[in-house]
Amino acid sequence: MTHDSFPAQVQRAVDALDDYKANDISILDVRGLSAATDFFIIASGSSDLHVRSMGGRIIEDLEKEEISPHHAEGLIGGRWVLLDYVDFVIHIFHPLAREHYGLERLWSDAPLVEVGSGT
Repeated sequence: MTHDSFPAQVQRAVDALDDYKANDISILDVRGLSAATDFFIIASGSSDLHVRSMGGRIIEDLEKEEISPHHAEGLIGGRWVLLDYVDFVIHIFHPLAREHYGLERLWSDAPLVEVGSGT
């Protein structure tokens, strides 16, 4: 399974994260494991400011394509930004928060695709 095999909106979100230099981008396919969403997109920023700014920019970029979040959290704090688009949820973490919460471990039975590491 590759990044290109996911729905177009998921691919667009991943491309936007990569454009904004997100680190360690991964997609968890939780279809059949969660009734809440189909995909988790997980990425890290290099600082609280980077996490916050990526969250805001992702919202702006996807809204240009008429893809609006149902819910957003963490845009002020910057340790963990959650953007819920119903069919997919974007989690942007400060590296220490990502390690602490370990979504990849919590959802270890979900297929995982590592997309990129940013630059």
